[in-house]
Amino acid sequence: MQRLSLVPPVIIAHRGYRKRYPENTLAAFAAAFDAGACMVELDVTLTRDRRVVVLHDDTLDRTTDGCGQARGFTLDELKQLDAGNWFDPRFAGERLPTMEEVLGLCAGRGMVNIEIKAGAFEAGRLPDAIEEQVLTAVVERGMSDCVLISSFETRFLSRIADRANAPAVGVLTEQRIGSDPLSLCKRLRAFSWHPDFRSVTSARVRAMHAAGIMVFPYTVNQPEEYRVLLQMGVDGVFTDDPLLLQTAIGRVAGKETSPP
Repeated sequence: MQRLSLVPPVIIAHRGYRKRYPENTLAAFAAAFDAGACMVELDVTLTRDRRVVVLHDDTLDRTTDGCGQARGFTLDELKQLDAGNWFDPRFAGERLPTMEEVLGLCAGRGMVNIEIKAGAFEAGRLPDAIEEQVLTAVVERGMSDCVLISSFETRFLSRIADRANAPAVGVLTEQRIGSDPLSLCKRLRAFSWHPDFRSVTSARVRAMHAAGIMVFPYTVNQPEEYRVLLQMGVDGVFTDDPLLLQTAIGRVAGKETSPP
């Protein structure tokens, strides 16, 4: 299992620079790096023709001009949809990217957290299952040392952890934690724990650190919340506004880009 080389506090851009750009688009990911984020987070699911597309929701209605279940369309059909105009007409023409397109954009610019959506899990271990496609894409691009794979569906993480030289994995948990997150992270040989920030306590952070596990809460958009979490000892956070949080702790951010 790979371990990433990260220097806390780590700013992870949640679905890209989501505050100012349409989420999970190439524009949002590029802007996040320009704003100083060292890692971007993206969501992946499967299309009808079993291609890996970057999309948070199971449905298309909220973030595109399409409607219905994304799994009901081929990649070519999804590529015809507008994924930017819903956010602002200036972004009309943005398309749903593939995972490969995002990896290509990120290579050499920063690290990537790929969240595999729970709805894409398949009981059978198919050769083209989404986790297999993610692993193949990461390894073929030589990006295993800069990719973190996470999911709320721990069966994905178990399958990945079983693989030799697999990328690092992160365990996602809800605000109401149903089981002991430390035991779960240990069982999955996790690199990091990604909790709802409202469930973080100093004691939980210390316990994770004692086990060699980093802590990255989500989704933190208020500077005061960020400062409190840093005092608890977290290693970084997911945020929709990477520039704002960097400014909150006086870190010099990269050049901010303005929306077109």
